[in-house]
Amino acid sequence: MINIAFPPPTFKIKNENGRELIFDECRKQWVILTPEEWVRQNFLQYLIQVKSYPATLIAVEREIQLGDTRKRFDIAVFKNAEPWMIVECKEMKVELNEAVLKQILNYNITLRVMYLVITNGTSTFALHLDKGKFEWLQSIPDF
Repeated sequence: MINIAFPPPTFKIKNENGRELIFDECRKQWVILTPEEWVRQNFLQYLIQVKSYPATLIAVEREIQLGDTRKRFDIAVFKNAEPWMIVECKEMKVELNEAVLKQILNYNITLRVMYLVITNGTSTFALHLDKGKFEWLQSIPDF
């Protein structure tokens, strides 16, 4: 497991029509603040503020085609105009188990990245993939 020191939150949050919204700096829009969105926004800020990933190279909640179905990944980081890392976020009470790992591995059939990350905000795991082999990482890779 990787220990993540999240930066102090500086989020813009508002209530509108009985719903709590958070401003997503990457998507440049207000989104409903669900428990999973809270994890996603904190992890995005970790990547941008702590790991210095360029925000312009991060895609959030984009649709991909997996066989006959359409799915949405949580976070993808691009490097040299190619997908380089994908992150699957779950709300804090969701256990990071084999099903979550299978989910991100399925996304990788389409995206073919070098790094896979799963997080629930409390626990975080990362894999490096290279030529059909994988290695569990002790930290999130530098950009």
